[in-house]
Amino acid sequence: MILKAIALNGTLKSSGGQPSSTDRMLDLIMEGLREKLVEVDTIRLADHNIKPGVTSDEGAGDAWPDIRKAVLEANILIVGTPIWLGQPSSVAKRALERMDAFLEETDEEGRMVSYGKVAAVAVVGNEDGAHHVSAEIYQALNDVGFTIPANAVAYWVGEAMGSKDFVDLEEVPEVVTNAVDMLVRNTVHLAHLLQAKQYPGEK
Repeated sequence: MILKAIALNGTLKSSGGQPSSTDRMLDLIMEGLREKLVEVDTIRLADHNIKPGVTSDEGAGDAWPDIRKAVLEANILIVGTPIWLGQPSSVAKRALERMDAFLEETDEEGRMVSYGKVAAVAVVGNEDGAHHVSAEIYQALNDVGFTIPANAVAYWVGEAMGSKDFVDLEEVPEVVTNAVDMLVRNTVHLAHLLQAKQYPGEK
């Protein structure tokens, strides 16, 4: 059965501007998913007016309802973010906040609308903090019903106080390629399992 993946790109850079390291990391992951015959798409969060709030629709002009629809139509969610001030980006956190609505949005058996969907994380930055950032996102995604596979993060961090970004590297380091490959394998494997057999409901 065909799987679908959606990546939420949490770069703070809008389309058409400077190259983004988050773009480059997500491109590696999405290419790996395509090789596994997964249909992929990416949404650049900074290009959209995602209103603050914790509901699925915050009214006129809110871009979240369409993004939410894309997330729920996919089997796999990849959240990509740079590290800013030691944390996930503000736009990535806003997307997670909007998914808080999933806690109350359940099917007839009491399962959240996100049940059966698999999530993974991509992190880039110039200082240590990838584990902290992925931990924040893991917990948020798990709270709102997503399933996290083993080794479901691919990251790169440069030298502390350095000026070189991931997008500037001439070659992708082997450790990053290996992490991407593991993320893709484990995420696709788990997504197929959950596609075939959903979590039990309350009844």
